Amino acid sequence: MKYEKLAKEIIKNVGGKENVSSLTHCITRLRFKLIDESKANTEILKNMDGIVTVIQSGGQYQVVIGNHVPEVYADVSAIGGFQSAAAESPDEKIGLFNKFIDIISGVFTPALGVLCATGMIKGFTALFLSLGLLTSTSGTYQILNAIGDCLFYFFPIFLGYTSAKKFNANIFLGMAIGATLVYPTFSSITASGQPLYTLFSGSVIESPVYLTFLGIPVILMSYSSSVIPIILSTYVGAKIEALFKKIIPSVVRTFLVPFCTLLIIVPLALIVIGPVATWAGQLLGAGTLFIYNLSPVIAGILLGAFWQVFVIFGLHWGFVPIAINNLTVLKYDPILAGVFGASFAQTGVVLAILLRTKNIKLKSLSIPAVISGIFGVTEPAIYGITLPRKKPFVLSCIAAGVGGGIIGLMGTKGYILGGLGIFGIPSYISPEGMDAGFYGAIIGITVSFVLGFLLMYFGGFKDDVVKDQPADGPKGEILVKQETVSSPLKGEVVALSDVKDEAFSTGALGKGIAIEPAEGKVFSPVDGVLTSLFSSGHAIGITSDHGVDILIHVGKDTVKLKGKHFTPRVKQGDTVKKGDLLMEFDMEAIRAAGYILTTPVIVSNSNNYLDVIETGKKSIGYKEDLLTVMI
Repeated sequence: MKYEKLAKEIIKNVGGKENVSSLTHCITRLRFKLIDESKANTEILKNMDGIVTVIQSGGQYQVVIGNHVPEVYADVSAIGGFQSAAAESPDEKIGLFNKFIDIISGVFTPALGVLCATGMIKGFTALFLSLGLLTSTSGTYQILNAIGDCLFYFFPIFLGYTSAKKFNANIFLGMAIGATLVYPTFSSITASGQPLYTLFSGSVIESPVYLTFLGIPVILMSYSSSVIPIILSTYVGAKIEALFKKIIPSVVRTFLVPFCTLLIIVPLALIVIGPVATWAGQLLGAGTLFIYNLSPVIAGILLGAFWQVFVIFGLHWGFVPIAINNLTVLKYDPILAGVFGASFAQTGVVLAILLRTKNIKLKSLSIPAVISGIFGVTEPAIYGITLPRKKPFVLSCIAAGVGGGIIGLMGTKGYILGGLGIFGIPSYISPEGMDAGFYGAIIGITVSFVLGFLLMYFGGFKDDVVKDQPADGPKGEILVKQETVSSPLKGEVVALSDVKDEAFSTGALGKGIAIEPAEGKVFSPVDGVLTSLFSSGHAIGITSDHGVDILIHVGKDTVKLKGKHFTPRVKQGDTVKKGDLLMEFDMEAIRAAGYILTTPVIVSNSNNYLDVIETGKKSIGYKEDLLTVMI
């Protein structure tokens, strides 16, 4: 296994395989559902090689890996035996919104790759038709169109499979329900037959009845490409199946459970669930279109600006069923069109960083992030580059908002759920050809990319570099760039590996050193800004003027003191100079309370630098050189 070591560490730090309720993955993330998230070592995972970051949102524990997540997922699944681990903890309580996000992501994630692939094929087929490279009667067009249309046309069958897995039902039961909904005979009845009578005549839900089941009218609808009916039907079917499993003897359970379940759920789906869900979907599509029509420009600006925020918290999944429902009901979707420029804005910002930075580590991170961003995968850019530096992320959101506003102004609509990044361009070709909306999409993503690049390149770019230190190179040129971090405490020097706290001793939180304090005072080790001051007073974070992030953590588990015996002398956001007094603490009282005072001093963004060199001294005083950060 290529990622066996990483997979084992992930399983260990999510609380062990016994703490995993289910596991799926998307383009860049492992999506765990944990029985108890408090058992996971989030900070260790965040700082582990091979992991970009960890996000806890929507009832999921998301470990962001990057583009090679399928290989990591395969190894994690094999080692942990998670292939069929989908049971939810009955005692777990999450909010309704989180539950909704969890269901949507669980249902759509397994099909997302193939859904995008078929959408791309359909989009490019439409492009070839518009350019005159193919004709609608050619065999090549017919076959390509069939490949592109197959999944979306038979979507209920695929979603029946994924929904059944999510709801812990027999997967073939879910597929059978989906297949019934798109059974071709029903379509032919509505196309050529005469209705027996009409229900709800004259209302917005007027429905002709072509057949009955045991005398009960069946409202036949088109469920091809639909989303809500099959998900709801499979959910109810899972409950019915579970009931029959309890009452049917095990010796005949294998065939009698699906037999009884299908006889109940399929008519129920056709008579009640399907029609009601379809009507609900029509209202949802009309509602989103109404909001969009109030002001397409404002809708585009808001969607574009906040889309990457939605991605960070996993909330973007909530828009997927709305978009698919719009495509089914309206035959187009204007909602996801507004966010099309977000990945291009992010890519433009990272490209500017790539061209401006002199930091070798940052440059090496930026190159693959730009390549991934071009194809619509921006998690490596967000979590590895822009979000940790804050300003680049904000600038990318601004650029995406402007692009979204242009897309809204031009009336751009998506006609298929196609690929990401540049592969998504054909998705905006109207069945009638390249219209103003299509050119609006091109203009929107171009503006997002260019504006993101310009804002970052000329917007006060601050490199992750440090002060130049002259060396004895030829002609006096600078051979090395480095920043010296002074000691914030006075005392005995302790190797980080000897600290009795695994998060620090393993180097998971960053490289550095520790001090056994001789006095209860902490001074600033650099010139910079106090970026974090914990309410408990036990830990301080400083970002130097040259971008080095330093964490000073007084003692082990001292957060439990809730600020007692700690006296901060500064506040968060203060600008500090090297040697300024930051905090005082009562050493005797803290030790009397049972806590050790060994204080790690680490460079929390040490992965951005070539090395962090510790002092060789055994004891150290205030303002003496403690760490040297090398670029």
